[in-house]
Amino acid sequence: MNRTSLLLIAVLAASPAAGAQVIQTREHAVSLVTVTEGLEHPWGLAFLPDGRMLVTERPGRMRVVGRDGRLDPLPVAGLPRVDAQGQGGLLDVALHPKHRDNGWIYWSYTQRDAAGGNGTEVARGRLAGGPAAWQMKDVEVIFRMAPKSSAGFHFGSRLVFDRDGLLYVTLGDRGEMARAQRPDDHAGKILRLTDDGRPAPGNPFIGDPKARPEIFSLGNRNVQGAALSPSTGVLWAHEHGPQGGDELNVIRAGVNYGWPVITHGVNYVTGTRIGEGAEKPGMAQPVKYWVPSPALSGMAFYQGDRFPKWRGDVLIGALRGQALIRVRLDGERFVEDEFMLVGNLPRVRDVRVGPDSLVYLLTDLPNGAILRLEPAG
Repeated sequence: MNRTSLLLIAVLAASPAAGAQVIQTREHAVSLVTVTEGLEHPWGLAFLPDGRMLVTERPGRMRVVGRDGRLDPLPVAGLPRVDAQGQGGLLDVALHPKHRDNGWIYWSYTQRDAAGGNGTEVARGRLAGGPAAWQMKDVEVIFRMAPKSSAGFHFGSRLVFDRDGLLYVTLGDRGEMARAQRPDDHAGKILRLTDDGRPAPGNPFIGDPKARPEIFSLGNRNVQGAALSPSTGVLWAHEHGPQGGDELNVIRAGVNYGWPVITHGVNYVTGTRIGEGAEKPGMAQPVKYWVPSPALSGMAFYQGDRFPKWRGDVLIGALRGQALIRVRLDGERFVEDEFMLVGNLPRVRDVRVGPDSLVYLLTDLPNGAILRLEPAG
């Protein structure tokens, strides 16, 4: 092969994929590539060790996407029934840290109890079969929210494993605000569980007869993005405010994040103050809050080598804001943010960094897609 041919191959390899949009952000030029389409309100994404992807669809289906981006025509069989009403449905999906050894896959979803109340549950299982015949085996429901209620919104729910193999589960307040402050109620909390669903040892309310031992933090409104800091291993999360006041927080054991006693947002209809104002002793202030609300969803710390100037930054999806928000931190202090890809994205439901160090986005649409950010040029 001559030098001209080698140069042509190099140019093609560095060029954006066919049909990709090229967008200049503050620090990187990126190509926005469609990996696959035809997903109905996709909600959560996980990467399998063999290069395939698992994607949840809110109406209740889990799908497998091949290494070539092809969507398997049939959903994964064997999942528990999902009650997809309002904002509920099949939500997040995550792999056990030792998935290569034990095969466990976890997912959160909404389900009704015998009394008709709806709430978030978490199950796990092992993926078996193959193309057009995928199924979950050994399925176990490891957590059920209590109490459930008839409200159709604010279910959470993200799943994050920490370095010790403990599972964090984020839960919304179900639109019944006062529940977020009640230690005997799962609503409006972040939980920490063992991998089989028991309260994690060392949880802050273990031994308190008036509190649920699964609770790790309280005063959370509706957390739909959570990720571990790669430098410290500490959980970070963001949550929807009301009208204004979306928050980014460092999550620590036993901390009260204030909802609905304090918030930087206001009532939707009247614009009046909620609770007691924006601050109160004993309740945590966010690292960053946004007014107006971008409606945050999905979250990942970037640690790859394909976008080196983003290393250590937080990437957050925006539903109402229809953007990818990059947040720069100095330790636990906010430095700056950048609303990227505005005008190029619909509602962004989830953000993940793949094993290839590229950034993957889920679009929250009836015909939703997996999009991928690649370096351009």
